[in-house]
Amino acid sequence: MRLRHHHGIGAKGFPTMRVIVLGSGVVGVTSAWYLARAGHEVTVLDRQPAAGMETSFANAGQLSYGYSAPWAGPGIPVKALKWLMMRHRPLVLWPRADQRLYTWLASMLANCTEAAYRLNKTRMVRLAEYSRDCLGDLRRETGIAYDGRSMGTLQLFRTQKQLDAVGGDTAVLDTFKVPYEVLDPAACIAAEPALRHVPGKFVGGLRLADDETGDAHIFTQRLATMAEAIGVRFRYGVTIKGLRTDGDLASGVVTATGVETADAYVAALGSFTPALLAPLGVRVPVYPVKGYSLTLPVKDGAGAPVSTVMDETYKVAITRLGDRIRVGGTAELAGFSLKLRKPRRETLEHSVTDLFPRGGDVAEASFWTGLRPMTPDGTPVVGPTRLRNLHLNTGHGTLGWTMACGSGRLLADLVTGRKPEIEAADLAIDRYAAA
Repeated sequence: MRLRHHHGIGAKGFPTMRVIVLGSGVVGVTSAWYLARAGHEVTVLDRQPAAGMETSFANAGQLSYGYSAPWAGPGIPVKALKWLMMRHRPLVLWPRADQRLYTWLASMLANCTEAAYRLNKTRMVRLAEYSRDCLGDLRRETGIAYDGRSMGTLQLFRTQKQLDAVGGDTAVLDTFKVPYEVLDPAACIAAEPALRHVPGKFVGGLRLADDETGDAHIFTQRLATMAEAIGVRFRYGVTIKGLRTDGDLASGVVTATGVETADAYVAALGSFTPALLAPLGVRVPVYPVKGYSLTLPVKDGAGAPVSTVMDETYKVAITRLGDRIRVGGTAELAGFSLKLRKPRRETLEHSVTDLFPRGGDVAEASFWTGLRPMTPDGTPVVGPTRLRNLHLNTGHGTLGWTMACGSGRLLADLVTGRKPEIEAADLAIDRYAAA
């Protein structure tokens, strides 16, 4: 069986294909957009009734290009033990009979070396910086609006020890010429004026001026509408049961209502990708890391953040989205549970009321949880599989919104057969086979 190219010649002489994208989160929709722009006939399948309804729905709102870093790093195992003991702990582990969890944790621990951290952060920053450029191009081209701001991220340090450890991250930022400033308390207040109400709560910060913010859900839904306008078909309410294969090719998507066929397939199902591909012998080391968010109305504009403040102690992001404040955080390893747990809400409330006591109304907040698809090395999996017409775009962890446009553009180039604009080989799934 050979790849079938049905529809003539697409962009710049490349064959046009029928492509099925599995998943309509921010990563699936950006993939569909760039594939359609490359001239392909694209169909998106998703079980939800609309785009961006799961992990993309109420994430922290950050476009954290400079802040892109793996969770696995030197000192993390010791920190993790301390975090597990904190009242407002950023990490929660529910002991469970789940071999996939322990295999994933072992692989993550193996990435907690200085060398692995630098390699993984280098990969992540490369893709994140490219994604920033792609989103900028998309904004200029389409005028898409999503409660976005381009006012930087402030990583806020409550202790001198946190501030003293900043050199490890800035070294990689220097490598990529990512602009940053290490700030004293007065400069933190200049960047985020509402912090003047809580003097003594912090000793300094790291400001990443090029970082942005925005509502991933609004972005995903609006881009889906734009994608439909250029010919992408979105089929919602479709339960995906599995993939069929024929030799070294994927030959169809089995759904609850029948089999859908195409020339090429893109798996962008986040945390649900591994279960889909395991029967095919494609092992995707992605595990769901549950995150929580609060969305609260702004009560006092002058007492609210102007952009994103990362509370380093609790690993909580506090982001201004128009007339709302989004508070996101917590890494909970609890399988696929979507139970909303009260202690996680208390941690988010504590962080935002401690730093921005006048900013928003926590009594009016909506509480949400989503499953971030995390790889052990922090880098997403974007690229081909052993099935020649099956590509992956998954495993972005907490950075799906940050990396979506770059990943979607890269994915479209790889499917099309066009040389990508950035180095891509080390983002593919076979990096795990080589490990």
